[in-house]
Amino acid sequence: MKRLALGLGLAAIAGAGVGLLLTAPRPVASERLEVIAALEGDAAAGETLFWAGGCASCHAAPGAEDDARLVMSGGVKLTSDFGTFVAPNISPDPDAGIGEWSVTDFANAMLAGVSPRGQHYYPAFPYTSYTRMSDRDIADLFAFMQTLPVSQVASLPHEVGFPFNIRRALGGWKLLFFTEEPRVTPAEADTQIARGQYLVEGPGHCGECHTPRNPIGGFVSDAWLAGAHNPEGEGVIPNLTPGGKSIRSWSAGDIAYYLESGFTPDFDSVGGSMVDVQKNMAQLTSGDRNAIAAYLKALPERANGWE
Repeated sequence: MKRLALGLGLAAIAGAGVGLLLTAPRPVASERLEVIAALEGDAAAGETLFWAGGCASCHAAPGAEDDARLVMSGGVKLTSDFGTFVAPNISPDPDAGIGEWSVTDFANAMLAGVSPRGQHYYPAFPYTSYTRMSDRDIADLFAFMQTLPVSQVASLPHEVGFPFNIRRALGGWKLLFFTEEPRVTPAEADTQIARGQYLVEGPGHCGECHTPRNPIGGFVSDAWLAGAHNPEGEGVIPNLTPGGKSIRSWSAGDIAYYLESGFTPDFDSVGGSMVDVQKNMAQLTSGDRNAIAAYLKALPERANGWE
């Protein structure tokens, strides 16, 4: 019995060790970080990525308008089945924000979901999409972030209870669902569609809302952009594929115009959480909005993800 107990104890210790190893945060490879650190960021190019990435939608103060949308003081609350996540201050303030971060700290957060302290970030921060961003775009976005106004507003803690407050467990979640591979193979492929795919699947992180999730928060892989239940209340997030009714009858031009103006082909206007997204999309070039539209029209048809 003593030998059996000893054996079980050793197996438990070994299992715990393997679990800790598998769930450890994995920063970006040092070789890639060196490449990113060597790049001279272009703040002007980074501004396009700032709007494409929707940074202001979460990190500007709730209800911010106009120039106030450039103050990244945080405070927006994102409700989910796992708790309420509160967007932090990411202004250049050295104490309340990310002013002390290096570009490699920023790259680890954006591409790997790992904090400067070596902890996992919750995927309410959409690094699961940002991980597809290029080295150049990471450097350019970081350069633009340095130009933003400083805010001394302290970040608020997330409102997440047990067991979801155990960050180490996110390592197991990442093993299951975190990938930088493309989400779909579009029906057609050209330079414009490839650009649209990069914007939608990467910085634009459209799938974070428009794709249904399984009970532990992973994307339902065969329902990419097929729409989902609204995690913040009643209703659904629309199906963006040609298989749904939402924009099936829209032309690529209709989609691009909606992103620019907020008006649908039926003379309705943007509403709900899409209001902030549309404001961001209006800041992009017409070429990028056309690329997004081309990619959406080239998606494989999917049935509604909430049904």
